Amino acid sequence: MAGSCAMIDAKRISFVEPNVVRLEGFIFDPTPADNGVAIRTSATIVSAGTELACLAGTEDWARLPFTPGYGAVGRVIAIGKDVRAFKEGDLVFTHSNHASHAKGEVVTMKVPDGLDPVHAVFARMATVAITALRVGSAELGDKVAVIGLGSVGNLASQLFTLSGCDVMGIDLVNRRLEVARECGIGMTMNPNEGDQNEVVMGWTDGKGCDVVVEASGNPKAALLATELASRKGEVILLGSPRRELQGNVTDLLRRIHLWDYGCITLKGAHEWRLPIHEDPSGFAKHSIERNTRIALRLISEGKLKVSPLLTHELPPERCAEAYGGLREDPDNYIGVVFNWNP
Repeated sequence: MAGSCAMIDAKRISFVEPNVVRLEGFIFDPTPADNGVAIRTSATIVSAGTELACLAGTEDWARLPFTPGYGAVGRVIAIGKDVRAFKEGDLVFTHSNHASHAKGEVVTMKVPDGLDPVHAVFARMATVAITALRVGSAELGDKVAVIGLGSVGNLASQLFTLSGCDVMGIDLVNRRLEVARECGIGMTMNPNEGDQNEVVMGWTDGKGCDVVVEASGNPKAALLATELASRKGEVILLGSPRRELQGNVTDLLRRIHLWDYGCITLKGAHEWRLPIHEDPSGFAKHSIERNTRIALRLISEGKLKVSPLLTHELPPERCAEAYGGLREDPDNYIGVVFNWNP
């Protein structure tokens, strides 16, 4: 249906002030742009690190009150006059807020037939995780350590494994290590239960890891990552650092610069460094759109495992409980999805 549409009484999650979450009503205009779509949301996924920072009021780009959200799956209810790829009723994935109704944003594509929306929406976190592969140079048989096994770190570990790498997952929370093993990550360790440097060096025959991915966003973990990397190894910053870190930066600079200290390379893996849309000319191979298409396929085929990551599937009416759990009980709240179906 193109053209003007009737207004809809809708609901959305709102961060109204620091650490205060509410489900509120709003009027949704489903009239899409000429090349866009409007959806009735089925599921949205929480990006814990980013959204908790927004909820705390520490992100300049997310001034409160703020409507959070990262990725959604829903049914198309209206299409723009120039849209040919979709029809009303199609189940699609897109980037949008936590709301019962939304417009397709950034990328919009069909969900593979038979894929549960609650599972499909994990493609949003997978497209964050896959950036570590896109910027890195890991190859078949390389040793890769991933520090931080939240949803992004877990999915990154799986993606490196699917690429033929030997992967070790590192986290301070045993529950996250258990989930990682359920997802096929065979080698895991808790630094509270052993010397991580000794374990990694034993695992790599004293060489260190070819690639170390820092997926927690903890600056201290980024410094640890440089100690675990092999000579001429790579450290990939996948998690966004937010905490303050004080210390002597000279040791870090030595590890980057001096041969005897490793001569390592640091790389940033923020997903937005990639173009959004696929390049028909082929000049740019990778894009967020292509990464999303691949992630949806891997989830649909069961190669990228998301069921163990889904620790909480909640109705939006329980949004305060969800964010409270993510903040106060991160050991157990790993993957949180809001189910918007009545």
